[in-house]
This record gives sequence, structure tokens and C-alpha cells, in this order.
Amino acid sequence: MTKEDIRKRRLKDLVEELDGFRGRHTELVSVYIPAGHNLNNVVDQITNEKSTAQNIKSKTVKKNVMSALERIIQHLKLYKRTPENGLVIFSGNISEREGVADIEIYALEPPEPLKQRLYWCDQKFVLDPLKDMIREKEIYGLIVLDKSEAEVGVLHGKKVKSLKHLESLVPGKTDKGGWSQARFARVREGLLHDFMKKVGDIASQHFSELKDLKGVIIGGPGYVKDKFVEGKFLRYDFQKKILSAVDTSYTGEYGLNETVNRSEEALKEASVMKEKKLLGRFFDELGKDSGLAIYGIKEVVETLKTGSVEVLIISEHLDWVKARLHCPKCGEEKEVVMIREKAEGKKCEKCQELYEILAEKDLTDEIIKLAEEMGTEVEMVSSDTTEGNQLKEMGGIGGILRFKA
Repeated sequence: MTKEDIRKRRLKDLVEELDGFRGRHTELVSVYIPAGHNLNNVVDQITNEKSTAQNIKSKTVKKNVMSALERIIQHLKLYKRTPENGLVIFSGNISEREGVADIEIYALEPPEPLKQRLYWCDQKFVLDPLKDMIREKEIYGLIVLDKSEAEVGVLHGKKVKSLKHLESLVPGKTDKGGWSQARFARVREGLLHDFMKKVGDIASQHFSELKDLKGVIIGGPGYVKDKFVEGKFLRYDFQKKILSAVDTSYTGEYGLNETVNRSEEALKEASVMKEKKLLGRFFDELGKDSGLAIYGIKEVVETLKTGSVEVLIISEHLDWVKARLHCPKCGEEKEVVMIREKAEGKKCEKCQELYEILAEKDLTDEIIKLAEEMGTEVEMVSSDTTEGNQLKEMGGIGGILRFKA
């Protein structure tokens, strides 16, 4: 994992957090500043906006907007020049309670150069430019079909999603009463042709909406998938992107996943296959009880310190924190390492009162830094695959060792 990957992971987490905020009024401010832009001019603009905010009728909204703008102005004064890729600042009242102000500020240097200059005040933060930077760019179209049905889907990064299910009108091979075998075969072939054309048209329509489509994979349990490829039922530009046609045992949504699993050669450069291969190796070592695979945050961190971990595997949903807790009833304080969600509901062992969280620190960055210092390769995996979800359920962290610890 490169520093760029880590920055994008952090950005993804922040964007998800910011996307959940909704202002009760238009009091959430977004500011985008491209590299090279004069920060003094930006400060002047925000100062003017602050003056304009004096005209807001609602005293509460006026106070919140002016507080957000003042925080932005003060933060901008910390910079001598705009960072290399630009600067993005969000500020506003994110409190969920009516009449209670919680003015927060978030500032970040994006992983890619900003192209637009923006100031916007609304009930939500403007996040589309950042979402475009972190969107998954590994996209493959999927079609799995036989004479009875078809499923059009997409492999989006490491996640398989169905886009459209279609049922055919093609009858079975049993002769219709009074029809000659040849006539029945012609009718059946015509209906199959119409069905494949319909599949091709609908798939082409869906694929045209997918930005950065890298390729198309066709799957199915019989000969129909091959006829579909040979008949060129997809739009010309998508037909050129067909990477392979693979045999599957099923159609439907299960067939989409099977198509991906059986397309290792066609998808060998795709992150989903690299992830499956890595996790396959991890679970294989774990199953053999070879002593070359470990999991659990405490065991992994301790083993990392010895330098014996070859590959550190972290779930993108890893949510372990180091929290300092305080009991408001008996005054006990303690520091714990645990999943964030559990820290928020932890009770004092002495008096069973809910702890207050005085401080909380995400451990993910610390663990990655430790791994880099020890020369350990770091791989971030999703929970969109069966294997990735299994690791998440095991605590979200594991390691493959160079030798037995």
C-alpha cells in the first residue's frame, strides 16, 4: 500500500462522515481552493461573506454561519501558501439537536490536484469533487445467461452488483402439438435470437452509464453465452471490450459471482483477484495451522514489533481505537484498546455506570506506520468479497508471517 492509497483511504472515511451531516438551515460551508490560488484573496472573500451574513434574519442561523466563516478565516491564516494539490475546508453547525450549536471545521489536502474554485453555503457539504477522486475506477461489465434467463451486472472494484434480471420466452425442446420438428426449431431459434438481442440492448444501455468501464465478461452454463458473443449483440464499443466467456453452473445473481470467480486470467490485474489470492493464502495457512498466519489486533501488533510479519492485511472497516475512559460516578479512569462501537457503550466495572470517552485515537494509522518501519507489506482489503467479510468478522486485521514467531 502506497502513501497515496493511505491518503485516499483517509479521505474516503472523511467523505463518508461528512456525507452524513445535514444542517437544519443553509449553514454548512464548503470551500475549495486550487493550488497556486492566492490565499489572501480567499480570506478577503470569506470576510465579505461574513459581512453579508449579517443580513440573515434568523439570529441562530446568522450566528452559526458567522462562526463557521470565522473558523475558516482563522484556519486559512495558518498557511503561507496553498498546498501542492490545493486545499478543501468544511465548516458549520453539525449538531443534531435543535437550538444547540456544534461548529466544527474539517480541512484537508486532496490526493489529486483540485480543478475548481468553490465557495458554497447549503444544508449539506459539497463533496462531489472529492467523491470523484476516490471513486472506484476498476469497473467491469458482467452478463450471465442461458436460454431461460439473463442477469446483467457490474464488478465495481471488489463488489458484484446486479443491474437487471431478464426472463426469456424461449420454450423447452419438447415439440408443440402439430408442429413439425423443423418448424418448432426455427421458432425456438427466433425467440432465442430476440432474447439475446434484448439482453444486448439492455446491457449496452447500462454499460453506457458506467464511467471507466475496463472490460466485459460473459458467463453461462451452456452454449447460449457463446452464441451471444459470436452474434455481436452488444453495442460495437462494448463488444470490443469482451475479455472472455466462461462456463458457470448457475445464472442469476449467484451466476454473476461465479463468473467473476472463474475469470481469474481475464481479471488478473483487477484488485478483486489480487485480494482473493492474498486472502486465499492467508486462510490456507490459517486452516493448515502452519503458524504462518495470525489475526486479532493484539497478536498482530505484538508480532509486527518482532519484524516477522511479511504481509499485514487490514480490513477497510477496521475500527479499533485507543480510548481514554472516565466514569462520571466513581471517577475511575482507564485506557483501553477496543472496537470504537464497543468503547462507546462500555460500563464501569465498579459501579456499572457508562464511561465517558475523554479521548479517542484511531489505531489504523499507527499500525500501518509500525508495519512500514518494520519493512512489512501492507494490504487493505474490502468486505465485499466472502473472504474479506470473513476477515472483518474476525476483527479486521491479520498477518502472513515470514517465519514462525
